Amino acid sequence: MDILIDTNIVISAALFPSPRMTHFLSLISEENNLFLCSYSLEEVRRVVLRKFPAKMRDMEIFLQKLRYTLVHTPSVDILDGVTIRDPNDYPLLASAIIADVDLFITGDLDFGGLDMERPEILTIREFIEKYA
Repeated sequence: MDILIDTNIVISAALFPSPRMTHFLSLISEENNLFLCSYSLEEVRRVVLRKFPAKMRDMEIFLQKLRYTLVHTPSVDILDGVTIRDPNDYPLLASAIIADVDLFITGDLDFGGLDMERPEILTIREFIEKYA
């Protein structure tokens, strides 16, 4: 499967590893195709520099070792009629749609109410329960 993950998951995986996160990343990297979008990578760098500046090198090393396909986030609004509480989340969802991924995995519960056939939107827990 093709899977795009959200910014908060990248930050958690790199800076706050846990057995659950390690299991999740191994499932994705061994059996699926991981996608990250350009918007998310920019957001990762902004957040880490603002909140955890001493960990920026760790984040860069993590991203260099991570095997993923880069999706360029579209600048054009392709989400007519889709309402998300946080407008900063539109680029992530647009990237998932443009990349035509099967799954968009996020820790952001604002995506849970969207009625979309593709991509399927899941949390890490839902992904592990369904696909592990």
